[in-house]
Formats: sequence, C-alpha cells, structure tokens
Amino acid sequence: MKKLLAVMSMIYILHGCNEVKTPIKKDTNVVEETAQKKEVPFVWEGANVYFLLTDRFNNGNTENDINYERTEETAVLRGFEGGDIQGITQKIEEGYFTDLGINAIWFTPVVEQIHGATDEGTGNTYAYHGYWTKDWTAIDPNFGIRKDLEILVKTAHAKGIRVLLDVVLNHTGPVTEEDPVWPKEWVQTGPKCEFTTYENTTACTLVENLPDILTASNDPVELPDALLAKWKEEGRLSQELDELQLFFERTGYPRAPKYYIIKWLTDYINDFGVDGFRVDTVKHVNENAWGELYKEADYAFETWKKKHPDQVLDNNPFYMVGEVYDYGISGGREFNFGDTKVDFFSNGFKSLINFDLKIDANKDYETIFKKYNRLLNTKLKGKSVLNYLTSHDDGNPFDKERKRPIYAANVLLLTPGASQVYYGDETARSLVIEATNGDATLRSFMNWEDLDSLPQTKKIHKHWQKLGQFRRNHPAIGAGKHKRLAKSPYVFSRTYTNGEFKDKVVVGLDLPKGKKSLWVKGFFGDGTKLYDTYSETEVMVAKGKVILDNDFDIALLELVE
Repeated sequence: MKKLLAVMSMIYILHGCNEVKTPIKKDTNVVEETAQKKEVPFVWEGANVYFLLTDRFNNGNTENDINYERTEETAVLRGFEGGDIQGITQKIEEGYFTDLGINAIWFTPVVEQIHGATDEGTGNTYAYHGYWTKDWTAIDPNFGIRKDLEILVKTAHAKGIRVLLDVVLNHTGPVTEEDPVWPKEWVQTGPKCEFTTYENTTACTLVENLPDILTASNDPVELPDALLAKWKEEGRLSQELDELQLFFERTGYPRAPKYYIIKWLTDYINDFGVDGFRVDTVKHVNENAWGELYKEADYAFETWKKKHPDQVLDNNPFYMVGEVYDYGISGGREFNFGDTKVDFFSNGFKSLINFDLKIDANKDYETIFKKYNRLLNTKLKGKSVLNYLTSHDDGNPFDKERKRPIYAANVLLLTPGASQVYYGDETARSLVIEATNGDATLRSFMNWEDLDSLPQTKKIHKHWQKLGQFRRNHPAIGAGKHKRLAKSPYVFSRTYTNGEFKDKVVVGLDLPKGKKSLWVKGFFGDGTKLYDTYSETEVMVAKGKVILDNDFDIALLELVE
C-alpha cells in the first residue's frame, strides 16, 4: 500500500501541480472540509519567490557555525551568524514556505567564500553574504556540505517548490592575508567602475579590492596553483581535471576564465537538478557571457532530467533571472548604460529583477496594475520581471520602517509579474538596526521570536499567507491579464489561459467594513458560485454582483469547483 501511495504521489508531482484543499464556509456558517483537487501549472511569469540570506534565516546545525578561524570581532551584522542550508530545509519540511504560498526559493550563494575578513574602515566583515567566492567548486562549511544542498533540493521539489541558486560570475572575493589575489590572467584589479558608460561599467572593478574576472577574454589560462593544491589536499584533483577535460572537449570552448566558472556553476544543475539561477551583477559582464551561461545551464538541466525522469517536476526549461542593478520595467527590454542600450532578455534571461515597483508602490493600485499589465503584454511579452519592495542591498526600500506591511503585501503579491518576498517582509522584520553601517541594516537575523510572541506580527503574517496562497494557486494573478471591473469599491479581474488550462479570479481592495457589494458583471455570470478565500465564504453571483458581510477590506474570489 505504501508503495502504491508513493507512486501515486510521484505521478502527481511529475505534472508539476498543486493539490489545493480549501475549507468552504457556507452561507449557513457551517464549515465543511471539502478536498477540491485543482491542477495548477507552475508558471515562472507568476511565481512567488522567497529570497533569503542563507546565513540569516535559520540555524539548522550549530556545529558548523565557526570555520576557517573566522573568530575576529566584526562590525554589527558583518559576521557569520549561523544560518545554513539545513536551516532552510527544516523550514521547508515544517511547511513554512507552503503555508506562505511560496513556490520558488532563492537563497544567497553557498559556494566556498574567502576565509579572512576585510576592513574598509567600518570594522571587520566576513563573507557571510556569499558574494565573495574563493572556490566555485566547493560548498562553504559555514553553510553546510554538498549532501545538505542535495537534500534541500529534493525536499523542496517534494513540496512542489523550485530552487534558484544565486550565482556570481563577475568577481572573486576580496584579497586578504588568507586569500591572495587570483592570477593576473584571470582577473583585473582596476580601474574602479564609474557607471557612466558601457565600458566603465563592464571592464572595471565594482569597488576597491574586488578583483574582476576577465569575462570578456577568450584567451586560454592555466588553473591557479593555489586551486590545484587545494583540490589535491582535498583528494579531488584528478576528478576535477577529468571533468574539465570532458567539458572543454564537448563544448569546444577555449579554456578562458569565464568558461571554467560556467562549468563549475552548471555542475550544481548536473548534480542536484536546481531549477534556475539568480545571476548577480549582470550589467558588469559582457552580455554574451550570459547567453553562454544559459546555454550550458539549459543543457545541464535537460541532461539531469533525462537521467532522473522520476524527479522531474514539469517541462519548464531552465530559468534565469538577472540582477541588472537599477533596471526598471518602464525601460521595457533595454537597459541604458548612458552611451549604449543592451537587451539582456536576448542574452539568456527569462526575467530581470524590477527596481521600479518600490517607487510605483506609492501610486494607487489601479495605476500600478494597469501599467504592469500593459508592459508585460506588449514590450515584455514572452518575458517577465521579478518585482520586489525590499531587498538585501537596496538602501531605499519601500516602507523601510515597516509602517505599511499589509499594503506592501497587497502591492507586491497582486502586481502582475513574479514576486520576490524578502525574508521578513511577511513578519515586518526591522530594516533599521542600530549601529549598523550600509546594507547590514537590511540583513538582521529572521525574527522568529516576534512571530511566536507578538499578536500584530502574527496578524501581518496571516495576511501574507492568505495572499501568497491565493497567488500560488492562481497563475492569473501574476501571469494573467488585468482588467478593472469597478472603481468604487475597487474590483478587478485576472485571466490566464494556457492550452486547456484557464484561470479566472476577481479581487476587491479597499472594501468597506460590514456588508459590501462587489461588481463582477461581464466576468462571472449570474448563478456562478464563488469562494472568497480571504473570509472563507461561499457566495453566488446575482444581478452582476456578489454580497459579502465581514470586517475585511479585501476579497479574493475564485470559482467553486
């Protein structure tokens, strides 16, 4: 019997669908638990992505908290604090992400970081954030081991959650006494970027002491002696060299720096079946390199799926979303360097992180939704954006003091496009931490204690859960077409169609307390049964409208199956 159930479960997972069980509250106020099986395809264009700092989310293994003698005192929130891969997996297993309506997780890089600390005048900083790579082929022990990553991906996939690895091709970690600079054939250490032209944004170093990989070069280079010695000491020199030989023979690429790194990054797809990459510092690398990264990533993903047919979630191709700093959806497909415009969407990227929403969020709902609906269905048709309101390196987020967490949820989770929930958005984790310098204030440890003890935090969290689940269960929210049905009270519809699958929903915002009428004429016909997932109430359309009577100012209406 157990084997039969396991097979049935795997068949269901193979279709990449979510089974939605919804408690229905009838007008008689009698609650019935009815299992409504609804096959919901996963759509990257409407994904609900959770972004977290691996070191700051959850400490699943306290035994790996200190490595490489990283014991120097650091500036506030500038050292390792214990979060790790096992901690993320624990929360997946507990259903934290499922309850929040998350269907993809992106966490900061977990490859081996520089061992030492840097001090640019503000106190010591370790590479807790994951963006200072020392060895692309190894997992940093502060984050865990390879087996931990394998388990995380399998656990996420079992819950219908995709995994995005954060990858860096642009630079190595800073130079310290413990971490010498890579050979000059691999990196440049100047000039410092000025960000006014294409050349002084791509052929330069982001900041002082952050060596820039020579990604524009196709000149063959030898592997660094330090890396060869490290691999030998770890007992994997022969394996690494053999794999590189096979890679370069298959691809025909020259042994240039970027191709080594592309091989090392795509190994995580080959080995674990990760579903996508979030790519760091995109505009600082010649765009053709990203097309090459995607080509090899997609090859690795398809190869992995052929080798693991029983673990394939769906037929979506490999997904790549880029961080082109300051790119906004208003620019359409192009990013303006000042003297040159580049279409990164034509160079491997399905989506780019959208820096506009944190500004657009100050406008009214309809202005925001209408704008994004128009752009995603015209200039960006076939592509998408990943919207956010707060992030790890944006010092000017929307609602930095967390005064409007409910409104922030409404904007982020209901705006067309994919959504990026930054860890703690759903719990109003403080973004203003005393005595921090720079972006450290955005990176405090996840405020689990508040969620356990503060009623207001629990209320905020519940709102994010309800909206997130509705978004996950309805691709129409992020990937569908938007239309306003009524101005006051504000009611809009979303429709998504893909082959035989069709999804239709209606949402009401800024609704009055008590009895309220929502206009749905022309979208849902009279006699149609609808279910408001927010108040858990079943209603019927009559005379072009539905009537709700509750104290909520929001309604999330779906068809009763």
